[in-house]
Amino acid sequence: MKKYRICLFLFLGVSLVCVLIAFFVRRNWENSGAVDTPETAIERDTVPETVTEDQMAANNDHVQAVAESREIYYLVAEDGILLVFLKDRKTICLYTHVPLMDFPPDERARLREGLWFSSMAEVFNYLESYTS
Repeated sequence: MKKYRICLFLFLGVSLVCVLIAFFVRRNWENSGAVDTPETAIERDTVPETVTEDQMAANNDHVQAVAESREIYYLVAEDGILLVFLKDRKTICLYTHVPLMDFPPDERARLREGLWFSSMAEVFNYLESYTS
């Protein structure tokens, strides 16, 4: 019984030391600025959002201005799934993973031909109105 107690305390002690080491390594790594520096930032395929003045970043050193472009979006059904294309009808902007069968028959015909939207918000509003 004494051997089991020694093994338990040894296991708990080693586990505590490992957790503490991991905590201090993580904290030093975060404090060194390695988390969100421009060199290590991951590029995401998202649509840039417009930021209002009250949402602006406090640290403007790494903030880059993005010119607002008036894209036109094309929502079309391909292979039974809805896709959002840019104005050129070749660049896929968004895979919706929304099946065409979720829509009424008359709307399916319109989606096979394609629908034009002036903003991504309109696309989301349209999809929400039929999928919710």
